[in-house]
Amino acid sequence: MAHRDLLIGVPIRGVTGVTCPQRESSVYTQITNICLIGCLIVPGMNTSHLYLVWLASMVANGDDTNGLERSQGSAAAARIILGFWFPWTLVLLVVAAALFTYITLLLVLAVCLLSEGQRLYLHWSHKAGIMVTLIFSIMATSILSDRKAWKTLLLSLQVTAPFLHVGAASLMTVLSWPIALHFFRMNKTVRQVVVLGLYLSVLFTVYLLPMGMFSPCIKERGKLKPTPKLIAHGGAPMLAPENTLMSFEKALEAGGDGLQTDVTISYDGVPFLMRDSTLKRTTNVAEVFPNRTHLHASMFSWAELQQLNAGDWFLARDPFGTASSLSEQDCSRVHNQSVPSLAQLLEIASRSGSLVLFDLHKPPHGHPYSHSYINVTLQVVRAHISSSQVFWLQPEDRKLIHLLDPELQQTSGDEVSVQELKDNKITRLNLHYSAISQQKISKYQSENISTNLYVISQPWLFTLAWCAGAQSVTTNSVHILSKVNKPLFLMTPHEYSLMWILTDVLSAFLIVMVFIFHWWREQGLPFWSGTHQAHENGTYSKFRTDSSEVMCVRWSPLQSDPPAGALVSLPLVFSP
Repeated sequence: MAHRDLLIGVPIRGVTGVTCPQRESSVYTQITNICLIGCLIVPGMNTSHLYLVWLASMVANGDDTNGLERSQGSAAAARIILGFWFPWTLVLLVVAAALFTYITLLLVLAVCLLSEGQRLYLHWSHKAGIMVTLIFSIMATSILSDRKAWKTLLLSLQVTAPFLHVGAASLMTVLSWPIALHFFRMNKTVRQVVVLGLYLSVLFTVYLLPMGMFSPCIKERGKLKPTPKLIAHGGAPMLAPENTLMSFEKALEAGGDGLQTDVTISYDGVPFLMRDSTLKRTTNVAEVFPNRTHLHASMFSWAELQQLNAGDWFLARDPFGTASSLSEQDCSRVHNQSVPSLAQLLEIASRSGSLVLFDLHKPPHGHPYSHSYINVTLQVVRAHISSSQVFWLQPEDRKLIHLLDPELQQTSGDEVSVQELKDNKITRLNLHYSAISQQKISKYQSENISTNLYVISQPWLFTLAWCAGAQSVTTNSVHILSKVNKPLFLMTPHEYSLMWILTDVLSAFLIVMVFIFHWWREQGLPFWSGTHQAHENGTYSKFRTDSSEVMCVRWSPLQSDPPAGALVSLPLVFSP
């Protein structure tokens, strides 16, 4: 068969006799078409779903407080196996995008062929490709099914849903052409009802979805809150090694309003900046102290910590893919970065008038300062900066800390009742961005309790936090968000209603016109006066494609008249 040599196409028929133009497909053909479209749509939906979820998980992992540590841990595992650092997450993203594009192209080609009334033939290689895509989608989705990733995906719909609605309505309008074509060519009422019913149910769902959509960025003009303050998460980790003096200076230069860090107490009682429990990720401890690589960071003295380099890893691993954009001067500074103390950070913040937010890590059991680490840290804070610039997150002995230094801004990382927050003198909440809620933020603000959301590094997520009324956000990308002068998406309720109503009306009008066109053509009616249709859907539409229904007779024109209803083909002979 000729079609076996095709990837997707129609059989090449040889002209060996009298053939009749096609009016409607057989039951087998219709079932085959439906099955093939189903095989294409299901993996396509899974692949696009995977693509979105994977992007969401990338955002969640890159912005989560511990996400970078997890991703670097995975990279370290890959380095042990392969012998070098390998960005496996980027590879998976590229594979997902490639499979999504592949399935989309197959689906578009299938719709185009069906629009011409052709029967589909799927090559075995494409069948294998679809199965691989489906298996990859299911496995990857199950592996990446992180609650925060799903939450991120749902949050993204609050920004993209209006535009996705326009895209979905446009897609349903385009699909009306092949659906109307097959609808009017079916000779069974049941199949017509099923096809049209499914199509209309999906269509009306798309049309009515905007009625259930909520977004804090749909509000009346003048109700938008001021731009949230930007708290630099570990400084500017995209421009310099995290938790280094260079990183904090870069963050302030880029427009940061505050600095966030993690504080650990050294073995001799010096608070220093370190995010991880060990030093192996962000220092060269494996070279300087090879036998103490996995030792807790607080078990090193301040003198030992000063022997470590805290910048070389940034150029070697390039965690954000930005190292190549650094100037030679910046690269030289990176090589000279060391582990900074909390006092050094507070002095920078004091000079610039910046806010300071830090997580204080409790030393392990047996540490000399495991019981007095809070007092040690508080003494350093009071000695180097105005207490009103500091967000105090540590929940232990909160009431006592407030009595000792009432100017500290008591900050909680838990969502609790307003009364409990007031009882603990808490004036600020530090919450994960998945807790974005305009109602909650407004309720807390009415009680003079501000809200900080972490870690927000994407402009669309910053837009949501801004529209929801957050007073500040912790971010990895101060240099990017400081340039966002207005929300990426902001509409009044009237503008949004007008947008989706006009989209639905225009789509419905075009779909009705498509169905009328196909009905008119299948009836064999002229499109304008004085014309005559003579194609497969007009004059010859009464003939069927089934070769078993073509009557073949043996007849000699010299003996009698041709049988009634027989199709006659006579040779033309020219005499010289």
